[in-house]
Amino acid sequence: MTQIAVTIAGSDSGGGAGLQGDLKTFSALGVYGACVVTAVTAQSTRGVTGIHDVPADFVAAQIDAVFSDLDVGAVKIGMLSQPAIIHAVAAGLDCWRQTKVVLDPVMVASSGDRLLLPEAIEVLKRVLIPRALVLTPNLPEAAALLGAPVAGSEAEMRDQAQELLALGAKTVVIKGGHAQGFESIDLMVDRDGAVALPLPRIASRNTHGTGCAFSAAIAAGRGGRAVRQALCPCRNRRRRRACGRVRVRPHPSFPRDLAGVAARLKAKLLQNAPGNAPPSITMFCPVI
Repeated sequence: MTQIAVTIAGSDSGGGAGLQGDLKTFSALGVYGACVVTAVTAQSTRGVTGIHDVPADFVAAQIDAVFSDLDVGAVKIGMLSQPAIIHAVAAGLDCWRQTKVVLDPVMVASSGDRLLLPEAIEVLKRVLIPRALVLTPNLPEAAALLGAPVAGSEAEMRDQAQELLALGAKTVVIKGGHAQGFESIDLMVDRDGAVALPLPRIASRNTHGTGCAFSAAIAAGRGGRAVRQALCPCRNRRRRRACGRVRVRPHPSFPRDLAGVAARLKAKLLQNAPGNAPPSITMFCPVI
């Protein structure tokens, strides 16, 4: 388990996504979270009404302040809207020798608002993806990175994941939440092959911040463990975030008993699935 994790991301004033969602995820997993703010958004769960980018030199100053003081075990990167900010983050990662990097290529908010300038996409591909230990695009983000149509099948997801892997990422996880069908299939591809991770699709509109929680949970759980081992509890976290009805109760044995925790989470998820869940929402922040 990572002891200290840093999120480099934009601020979500609504608290559901962005660095606020990341820090809640770190905290729920027993990880000390620090942050580097790349943008300030006027945002709620319904949409983004304004974006103020933090100057690149001040992003660099935050990185130096945090990494010079804390023994950082993993980094999660989210919203980086401009090329200059991307370059500043890449330089900071190199300066402070950070290799456990989870890159969530945030391009569009759940509401549909664009968070990454079109001219920044090529810079992201060239400068940051080669530095990523894990890249976690959803289906539209994977397509945008490659200039291709959105994958419509598992075979097309596999092809796109391989293309993203060729850009330099060590592991690619394409999230299948935007697809159709009874199952939601995430596809993980690394140098050792591909693994399809299907789960029954949850009928829910509570999707704001699920991608942030997923990538932050990977960063929090990555220390000392293979990416494949870290994915199961992280996917359960994202699903429970979508259900939006489970109370925050971090399990004390999480680092030592991953299989048992995953089984308990799955059982509780089924108990709280739509149709079985109580009518009131008992949590707001993401949970394990």
